[in-house]
Amino acid sequence: MQRRDFFKKAIVVAGSAAVGGSTIEAVETTHPIDNRKVSDIAFPEKRPLITYSDRPPLLESPREVFTSALTPNDLFFVRWHMPLIPTYINPNKFTISVNGLVEKEIEVSLQELKTQFNQVELTAVLQCGGNSRTAFKPMAGGIQWGIGAMGCARWRGVRLKDVLAKAGLKKEATYIGFNGEDKAVYNKTANFVRELNLEHLDDDIILAYKMNGEDLPYLNGYPLRLIIPGVYADSWIKMISNITVTKEKQDLHFMEHAYRIPDNSCECETPKNLFKKTKPIEEMNVNSIIGYPVTGTKVRDASDLVVRGVAFDSGHGIEKVQISIDGGQMWEDALLDDDREGKYAYRTFTYAFKPKSSGSLTIMCKATNKKGESQPFAKDVKWNHGGYKYNGIDEVTVEVV
Repeated sequence: MQRRDFFKKAIVVAGSAAVGGSTIEAVETTHPIDNRKVSDIAFPEKRPLITYSDRPPLLESPREVFTSALTPNDLFFVRWHMPLIPTYINPNKFTISVNGLVEKEIEVSLQELKTQFNQVELTAVLQCGGNSRTAFKPMAGGIQWGIGAMGCARWRGVRLKDVLAKAGLKKEATYIGFNGEDKAVYNKTANFVRELNLEHLDDDIILAYKMNGEDLPYLNGYPLRLIIPGVYADSWIKMISNITVTKEKQDLHFMEHAYRIPDNSCECETPKNLFKKTKPIEEMNVNSIIGYPVTGTKVRDASDLVVRGVAFDSGHGIEKVQISIDGGQMWEDALLDDDREGKYAYRTFTYAFKPKSSGSLTIMCKATNKKGESQPFAKDVKWNHGGYKYNGIDEVTVEVV
């Protein structure tokens, strides 16, 4: 497939995309909508996924994906903000620019990134801040994702700090702004630009050109994307082409207005009592998802059933995953993998048991990280107007026959 023909081949049936004070009242929160239909038609480089829109591309992974530590590239979710995405990128001519408060403005090619810098690889979860947004009632604004706006991959590239070092940062440098190649239809619409305070720059932030050993899929940011492990995906700029270093914080729509939550202890509010002070969504909270079985699976009475899934957080590490089959009254530890992919990756878990009676059986999973933070029951997740950071205890219901 020629890159220039990418969107000509991307013919899909698009689904619909839905678009304070100090006293916080309770707002009903339920479980995310599950088992949505996978599209009959696939985007290039992807298997059929749950499709919300074709321009910009919005694709969700089905539940069945979440049984292994690495998410296959062709099953990895897709989230773009701007509808105008280049239909052809020549990797031999592509460069990333570094400008602003630097000693020397530079342009670095892909080949230079691959040959003139130390190469690094890390495994990390990429998760949309609005993942599981359909759980919030009343409806929160944004794409009405189920549980599949996330994935985990092995990312290969170079450290951002090494590229910045080549340009040389001036002493007054404070913020790093990132911009990609996608554009809005209307010229008055703000570009999707994100900023990082230099205080947060570390060795784990990289510019990646490979994903699970292959070139980045076009829809996941080819040929280069920013990787900031442990934080939500809004900061992981795709098709990154420009880095600008500044002293002052810029007035950016996608920093000052979008992807923000109430700045209070519960990070919550109500539709009639929106909290005025907000903060950006940053570190991912602890979460886990059952990949098998899925809701509606039929299993034999007294047969062996192995529950499989994934758990993760922002990098503190998963301490345990527990399973309940009695509505959350009793919990038993699942078996965790050996954590070989590192602290930012999925930890897979399994739990084997024999269903004892016929009828509907609900299986729940709950992760706890090494800080002692655990997933709350769905009814205890607090509402926010953006529908961000949902991490209620996951559940599936099977039929025992």
